[in-house]
Amino acid sequence: MMSMDPTSKPGWLERLGALLMREPEDREQLIELLHSSYERNLLDGDALSMIEGVLQVSELQARDIMVPRAQMDVVEIADPPEKFIPVVIEAGHSRFPVIGADKDDVLGVLLAKDLLRYYAGESFNLREMLRPAVFIPESKRLNVLLKDFRRTRNHMAIVVDEYGGVAGLVTIEDVLEQIVGDIEDEYDFDETEGNIVAEPDGRFRVKAQTEIEDFNAAFGTEYGNEDFDTIGGLVLNRFGRLPKRGEEIVFDELRFRVLRADSRRLHVLLVEKILEWPNSGAAMAAMAAKGPPEGPPEGPSGTGHS
Repeated sequence: MMSMDPTSKPGWLERLGALLMREPEDREQLIELLHSSYERNLLDGDALSMIEGVLQVSELQARDIMVPRAQMDVVEIADPPEKFIPVVIEAGHSRFPVIGADKDDVLGVLLAKDLLRYYAGESFNLREMLRPAVFIPESKRLNVLLKDFRRTRNHMAIVVDEYGGVAGLVTIEDVLEQIVGDIEDEYDFDETEGNIVAEPDGRFRVKAQTEIEDFNAAFGTEYGNEDFDTIGGLVLNRFGRLPKRGEEIVFDELRFRVLRADSRRLHVLLVEKILEWPNSGAAMAAMAAKGPPEGPPEGPSGTGHS
């Protein structure tokens, strides 16, 4: 039997035991304890991320994860099915807010599956098919919202600001992504960083929520903000759909690559200034020597909530 020398330093098992027996005094100590457990292989990475996600959900509000108003895919009540059904198919969501005069006038929610009646040849009245819309304030806590979603079996809520105007929308999938999705990855921004961060290779990481005016000031562009408030909204419009991570598009001598996106919105873009267009002689020669490009073609191919 090994003797315990009181003067000897405790081994890592003893230190770990003392750490695990210590009761955390605040959330920071709890997070530290969880990370220590992960480093000692007591928790795997997925479990750690999910636990951190659960803790984070109780601190986040609806405004933190909502799809902004400018990026909402909606159906207009006055449009005939022949006009809005292609939009529904292209977006691929299961639920769509239906609006009247504008996006502040949300009349209800259309379930995409209800459109089967139209294809079945049944009588079709969009207004009669609407489900009630649920409205919540921007300050609604996500843990409370998740409970409400489960209790009422609703999957979507319209987020309104303090003046009653529509600020965006949020779904149960958005909340769950905060728990089971990628809480952090290599493309997340530090909270102390700005919306536009220069990379060592001359490219720029840009948050999709960056306002058009700020983007113009940084890149010397002249995009208007009448139709889109953010650069993410502009890029979505140019794609014509919600692009996936890794997809690229080129316009106005800028190359936009999607670094982070989920099933509902863009998060981070990689922006590169293009010095030579492909139809210039030098660029064409370089492309011929390199061979055909890999991945999907650059350019819009025809956006995206579930």
